[in-house]
Amino acid sequence: MLGRIMKPYAKDFRELLEKADVKPLRLPPRSPNLNAYAERFVLSIKSECLDRLLILGERHLRHVIDEYVEHYHTERNHQGLGNRLISPQAAKSRSADGPVYSRQRLGGMLNFYYQRAA
Repeated sequence: MLGRIMKPYAKDFRELLEKADVKPLRLPPRSPNLNAYAERFVLSIKSECLDRLLILGERHLRHVIDEYVEHYHTERNHQGLGNRLISPQAAKSRSADGPVYSRQRLGGMLNFYYQRAA
């Protein structure tokens, strides 16, 4: 039953892509690891951010995604890099002394702690 419902949609969608000169890349069935990086990012943004917010519209959603992407790429430790930052310019000094500052995003949902350079 579901297959009959989906076929007209798929046909219309393929026609739309053809009119726009877009060549679709068909993936083999049951191949979850072909898109592992994208799936991991989607899981992260959903579980760490979107599931905890009430989105009020497209503009709000775009702002939330922009803030999360900035945090994800510049302020979050990455396990694949030995728990270091991708772009360490945000935390140039790692002295044991001195005050620790916090940068909050999305009302404190995302936090980044750092020390200023001496």
